[in-house]
Amino acid sequence: MAIVAGFDVHRNQITFDALEASTGEVTRGRIDATPAAVRSWVGRFPGQQVEVAVEACTGWLFVCEALSAAGATPHLAEPAETSARRGKKRRAKTDREDARWLRQLLAEGRLPETWIPPAHVREWRTRTRLRKTLVDERTEWLQRIHATLFHHGVAQVPERLLSSRGRAFLAQLELPAAACERIDVALAVIEALDQLAPIERELRALARRQRGCQALMRHFGIGELTAPVILCELGDVSRLSASRKAVRMTGIDVGVHSSDRRSRVGRLTKQGSPELRWALYEAAQSATRATSPDHGAYLALKERGLSHTRASLTIARKLARRSFHTLRELGPQALEPVID
Repeated sequence: MAIVAGFDVHRNQITFDALEASTGEVTRGRIDATPAAVRSWVGRFPGQQVEVAVEACTGWLFVCEALSAAGATPHLAEPAETSARRGKKRRAKTDREDARWLRQLLAEGRLPETWIPPAHVREWRTRTRLRKTLVDERTEWLQRIHATLFHHGVAQVPERLLSSRGRAFLAQLELPAAACERIDVALAVIEALDQLAPIERELRALARRQRGCQALMRHFGIGELTAPVILCELGDVSRLSASRKAVRMTGIDVGVHSSDRRSRVGRLTKQGSPELRWALYEAAQSATRATSPDHGAYLALKERGLSHTRASLTIARKLARRSFHTLRELGPQALEPVID
């Protein structure tokens, strides 16, 4: 006998909807959102195969780990695709309905599953995402400083405002007290966020020693800080049947609305990992260099009237396809841990 279930995970509780395949009996209820409660729930079905669908939202990690430890099989569902398969019809939206929908998709074999990375890849991914978060927050506070200066008529500033020359420039400005306080607070926050050096050292060391990163860095533009991001976010590419699906999961494909003979091109779908989109776009910037093998393609796109951004996105799609083929050729070795 087999149990097919759906879990709707929240901070205070987990709502479940479970179907016993042989009898058709459905049980519903709630349990505490703790690993012990999840393991205890699986214990209700001794000797039975338990399959559970969980959305890839906050908290999925401890739920999937607890299910696996208790002998159940977790299935991680992609949230956007899971929601899209409901359709646009207005209907009740409750925790019970969400759990039932996950269970129904899993039972019918229609659950849009996403990849559950092994523990060492999760560690790498956490570190790459942390670096991206710190870089973004530092940039935001630096932009606040620039905005404050421009608001008070200071338009010409040093290119590197956080350098010693830039700080000396800020110190000699005569601004209102409130503006000076805003700048001082921004500088203090930037200094507090400046934990990038040790993180970047670890990522560079990983990129130089890990086989998947080494292979990705053979592509012009992909370096020691972007290779781990692309590797961790693309993950096991064997689950993708074609390189175009790698582009789609990245979210840099262009949405199209087509009906009969009418077709309208939309914007970027942006359905995938934002960190992966950032890494591929950063790598694509190298196409502006004369030494890049994509420089000719970049110039051709510019001649067609495309902006720098749109031309770079086209190159980023090419890099996504190349990365897919590179990792697929390596196979399981692409994600092997680094052995000291």
